[in-house]
Amino acid sequence: MAHMVIFVLNDPDLCDDLLQAWEEAGIRGITILESTGLGRAKGKCVRDDIPLLPSLTNLLQNGECRHRTLFSVVKTEEQINAIVEATQSIVGNLFDDNTGFLFVLPVSHVYGKGWGK
Repeated sequence: MAHMVIFVLNDPDLCDDLLQAWEEAGIRGITILESTGLGRAKGKCVRDDIPLLPSLTNLLQNGECRHRTLFSVVKTEEQINAIVEATQSIVGNLFDDNTGFLFVLPVSHVYGKGWGK
């Protein structure tokens, strides 16, 4: 059975390193989405001190308020384990705060390149 591995990366600055780690673990077909969570959407990243016509300096002072969500469909438990290991090698222990959130879902049907008969 196929599985979809989904990882919400807390620190978008780690995205390139994480993608490289997944690729080195043999994972292909990774999709990346820009995303945000409820805590950030409720105002943690909304700045009210930026002037009406901000300068580039004003805009650059605002840290990135978004996550990156990566997902891939894999065929084996070994690939899932490889993703977890690769992810923790970049972000640290997933049970620590501010690393991210990884989960795996069963996939009943897959159509596309590499998933034929």
